[in-house]
Amino acid sequence: MSNSHPAFELLTSTEIDSLGVRVEEYRHRATGAQHLHIAADNNENVFLVALRTVPGDSTGVAHILEHTALCGSEKYPLRDPFFLMIRRSLNTFMNAFTSSDWTAYPFASQNRKDFDNLLDVYLDAVFFARLDPLDFAQEGHRLEFAETDNPDSELVYKGVVYNEMKGAMSSTSSQLWHTLNKYLFPTTTYHYNSGGEPADIPRLTHAQLVDFYRSHYHPSNAIFMTFGDIEAATHQAAFEEKVLHKFDPLPETIAVGREDRYLAPVAVEERYPLRSDDGLEGKTHIVLSWLLGDATNVEEVLTAHLLSGVLLDNSASPLMKLMETSSLGTAPSPLIGLDDSQRELIFLCGLEGSERQHADEFEQQVLAVLRDVADNGVPYEQVAATLHQLELQQREIGGDGYPFGLQLILSALTGATHRGDATGLLNLDPALEKLREQIKDPQFIATKARQLLLDNQHRVRLTLTPDDQLAGRRDAAEKEQLADIRSRLSDSEKQRIIATAHTLEERQQSEVDASILPKVGIADIPLHMPRVEGETVPLGAQKLTRYSAGTNGLVYQQMICPLPELTEAERQLLPYYCQVISEVGLGDKDYLQVQQWQTQVAGSLHGFSSSRTAVDDLHSLSGHFILSAKALSRNQSALTELMHETMERTRFDEITRIKEFFTQTLARREEGVVGNGHGLAMAAASSGYNRAAYESHATGGLLGLRHLKQLVRGFTRDSAELENLAQNLQAIHNKVLGTERHFLLIGEEEKLAGYSGAMTPLANEIHGPAPSAQAPFDPHPVSELWIVNSQVNFCAKAYPTVPMGHPDAPALAVLGGLLRNGFLHRTIREQGGAYGGGASHDSNIGVFRFYSYRDPRMGESLRDFDDSLDWLQNHPHTQEQVEEAILGVVGGLDKPSSPAGEAKRAFHSELYGRSHAVREKFRQQVTEVRLQDLQRVGQTYLVPQQASTAVVTGAQGREAGLSLGLRQENL
Repeated sequence: MSNSHPAFELLTSTEIDSLGVRVEEYRHRATGAQHLHIAADNNENVFLVALRTVPGDSTGVAHILEHTALCGSEKYPLRDPFFLMIRRSLNTFMNAFTSSDWTAYPFASQNRKDFDNLLDVYLDAVFFARLDPLDFAQEGHRLEFAETDNPDSELVYKGVVYNEMKGAMSSTSSQLWHTLNKYLFPTTTYHYNSGGEPADIPRLTHAQLVDFYRSHYHPSNAIFMTFGDIEAATHQAAFEEKVLHKFDPLPETIAVGREDRYLAPVAVEERYPLRSDDGLEGKTHIVLSWLLGDATNVEEVLTAHLLSGVLLDNSASPLMKLMETSSLGTAPSPLIGLDDSQRELIFLCGLEGSERQHADEFEQQVLAVLRDVADNGVPYEQVAATLHQLELQQREIGGDGYPFGLQLILSALTGATHRGDATGLLNLDPALEKLREQIKDPQFIATKARQLLLDNQHRVRLTLTPDDQLAGRRDAAEKEQLADIRSRLSDSEKQRIIATAHTLEERQQSEVDASILPKVGIADIPLHMPRVEGETVPLGAQKLTRYSAGTNGLVYQQMICPLPELTEAERQLLPYYCQVISEVGLGDKDYLQVQQWQTQVAGSLHGFSSSRTAVDDLHSLSGHFILSAKALSRNQSALTELMHETMERTRFDEITRIKEFFTQTLARREEGVVGNGHGLAMAAASSGYNRAAYESHATGGLLGLRHLKQLVRGFTRDSAELENLAQNLQAIHNKVLGTERHFLLIGEEEKLAGYSGAMTPLANEIHGPAPSAQAPFDPHPVSELWIVNSQVNFCAKAYPTVPMGHPDAPALAVLGGLLRNGFLHRTIREQGGAYGGGASHDSNIGVFRFYSYRDPRMGESLRDFDDSLDWLQNHPHTQEQVEEAILGVVGGLDKPSSPAGEAKRAFHSELYGRSHAVREKFRQQVTEVRLQDLQRVGQTYLVPQQASTAVVTGAQGREAGLSLGLRQENL
């Protein structure tokens, strides 16, 4: 039974057996604040407080407020208590989000003391923020002179959010999304970019920020959400004591209304900046979008998801088939499917790699497909397979990315935000059962296609065309605007800008006494890591390792093959072989039939490769090919058959399909560069030290992306190269088939024996390790400047170190935290204005890396990396700073995953010699690190002669990078 604090009234309580939770909805009697509690037998407790935030412009007020609210509060009037608490905590998650209509502050922890500490800081930050003008200047935007003390130098804009959004809006996907919303929602808050448009952000004033805070950050407009084994009444007592009793009800109700509907479809064309060495041909995006029903109505949401899945789930789905095979573009748009994150649902489909003159023809092709579905329906088996995918998604216990409890909370948040059925968005079983009955009607999907799409006049077609002059015009407009501002400044105003810059710098340089903040310490760390035990049994002539786990009716299976000896060309193709194996035909089935088979049987089936160095030798590299799949338990035998056919009867003769796969893969990887610029820069900087680091760069990094572009360009010019590519993929497959197999099985304990027997057909008769020779590698320094389509920089510096088993590896892991907490956060983010920066040690490749993310600077950030090493050796430090860095490392090591994820992690760690004993020894050594250890490893390994550098930047950063002596690399 649920129980509540007297200040709250219980509204509903619902058991959701498929998730193993009970959802309780409460209302605070005095203020009307909502509390949704998800009771679960799970010690990873999660808290989130969300505020409905409804901006009326694109100045980024909600986003900048999210940042500024975390910069000090009444009880904790420090600079940046949020980042200070990250260091003083064993949290498994800490962050803050700004969405289009809400702002949320979540955290998670397995430690009760830590949870209470974080709750105290979060509640005070959200409801009693100081909003210091200097924090607004640092986090939002400010004016400074290019030469701080020279009023005759140019004015520049600075600010963390300003630079963050410059980076975010470098992404074509972001530009597509915000442009579409501008036209889909002409009258509601979604018309605006809640994150902030870089051109609009400088218009926001501190007074406007404070006004927005006062009107929106109030308990009457708040949604408290909790998950875990702490009772609702306990949470409510804290909410009441720390916050709620201090507030009266808010007289206004903040809400997003329904959008006014168009009476006829709209077609618009806009441009996006693209500086491309390959020209502008084939760089246009065409996207169709429809505004559908209410995102808080679970039946409308599931019906829309079902229709979207039927149309787009896989390559055999009608709309996806059109987009993948269309001669009007190169790949489906990055914006396809159903968006349910806002007040009303959006359905999207589109093409990239097109031309503006194809827009009419593509739209007619889409409408023709929809008319065919509306007139002729879709086979029942196809609809049932899509519904099967929805059921599987409902049952699966996640937690491998965000904590499972946070995933559930975010699933319910849209309903809570718009005062709809939040519990219903979690308890999908009744709606799924209703859909099972409805799809028996052959006209069900046909009717929905006509009703929701064909007859829906609120349709927007966006054609987004590239413009290689637009970025230059925007830069010139900004400079002209700043020059105009500067020309109108009085002498006293100029001096005020200089004084503010100095005051902010002095504040950033000042030492913060964090002693008033709560903390956990080394003594609060559990003595041992959680241990997941499996058992290894024979499977035919080979071995099966199986784990029992609470998988809620799902089964997970993997086939693991040691990588055979591959040529250099085959190594470059390996990641694509792993992906394409589940994208082509099998035996007498073509790829379309196989895609439908996969949807009917599996929740997912995909290949991937992994490689790691030995625990004690960076030059001993081993790797594996893994075929991984999951399904509902009732489909386990069918899943095994599908895996068997995927390995034994894969076809590499579908040349057109292989071409489509590589072309679409290239589009996705190019789109992902700006979002992972820091990771790509670190991979490039590390690539000269050993084979493992090089292969990471040469396959998943920018070097691999360049190779992929060359590959696609080659077979586009010459079809013989495509035939050769297919033969090379077949050659890799033949080698993999000739290796020994090991199997991984994860499921509920009482079903493991039956599952094991069903997997016997997967075994072969091959014994012994694959003959995998170590390819020679010549270490070399790296000094590279990669030019991509970005408005900001991503800087990295790397040093060669040692593997995990070396006695110095624990200290190097802790050193990253110390440098980030004590120096880099201040210099790179607070003073430099980058969205992020830090340092870390990768013991798998034996490299220590520095990085900056969405950074307006380049040479200065690289110097900050160097200066942090001087700070390490010559600045006084305390053991408390070391302890904070230790907590960060241990928190990462102990971060829980899903039940299946924990088993996978245990198995693959053992596979590469990282046994539980090895990992626990490393963890223990981390807790014993002392300051002198950090200074010693810094002096030993982070020496200038060993450093390598890589910067990822846009065309605007070319001159600065070359002046630093970096060698230009183009994609």
